Amino acid sequence: MKYSSEAVERAIQELSRLPGIGRKTAQRLVFYLLKQPEAQVQQLAEALIELKKKVIHCSICFNITESDPCSICTGGKRDRSMICVVEEANDVLALEKTGGYNGLYHVLGGSLSPLDGIGPDDLRIKELLARIDETVKEVILATNPDTEGEATALYLARLLKPMNVRVSRIARGIPVGADLEYADEITLTRAIEGRREY
Repeated sequence: MKYSSEAVERAIQELSRLPGIGRKTAQRLVFYLLKQPEAQVQQLAEALIELKKKVIHCSICFNITESDPCSICTGGKRDRSMICVVEEANDVLALEKTGGYNGLYHVLGGSLSPLDGIGPDDLRIKELLARIDETVKEVILATNPDTEGEATALYLARLLKPMNVRVSRIARGIPVGADLEYADEITLTRAIEGRREY
């Protein structure tokens, strides 16, 4: 059903283009915004415009940043012998939250997906290979553990191994707090394969 207000209909259409938001959710958001004070809606609009104007990609690692190069690439205390390769910038945030990694990153901008028409030239693979020099001792492949992520990791490993650098893959297994009986067979198999001495 379309609304009599073109502005309402346009707002619903624009919001429903966002990932994970269908028409019904977009309708709820629009009616929520209509109930808010104009100043609050204005703040939201300004924040979105500022986001688009200020946020850029780091020219070295392609993480999102407001200054180029980003604070991770210029950080004096970062371990420059390791580069962790991830698919998207939000993966960097997830790894940084752990506090367990102090090396550099490289954001590919996605993963290989022939069905979606995404090939090696669509990712920042050439830029990754150009970063490998004598200071880099290890490249950690931290792509997602799905079909596209595994294919991307395998493709990168084949390119990187002849470059005299250690190539590793992040471990996979049982999440903390999970019960073994609810884990699927693939996860359990990988957890057994990736076991370490205790």
